Amino acid sequence: MTEDNAEIKVVTLLKRRDGMSLRDFIHHYETVHKVIGDKYLSHHACGYRRTFLTPMPGSDPEAQPDYDVVMEIDFPNQTAFEKTFALLGTPDAQAEIVADEEKLFDRSKTCSFIAERYESDLR
Repeated sequence: MTEDNAEIKVVTLLKRRDGMSLRDFIHHYETVHKVIGDKYLSHHACGYRRTFLTPMPGSDPEAQPDYDVVMEIDFPNQTAFEKTFALLGTPDAQAEIVADEEKLFDRSKTCSFIAERYESDLR
């Protein structure tokens, strides 16, 4: 996948479950689901961010975005990535995570990626 010393970023796009307001979604994510994430990610990941999305001003107010949050997890290297996903894959972790995800997300729309970042120097 990558060299062991190369940083890795996982980006996941998530949609809230039907009938849940964006305010309730953010509140639950930040007070419950984030705590679960912290529990399993704090061992090996070096960053965990949630960016909640709202439509741009002037866009169709009736249009529902495909996703409500961009979640990013950073790993210092391949070994940390593998150790984290081994931990996340254990039966206890899966039971805890999935139980909360079912309260929060439309899990059928979840998409995860390994991100390769390029930047422009705009100065």
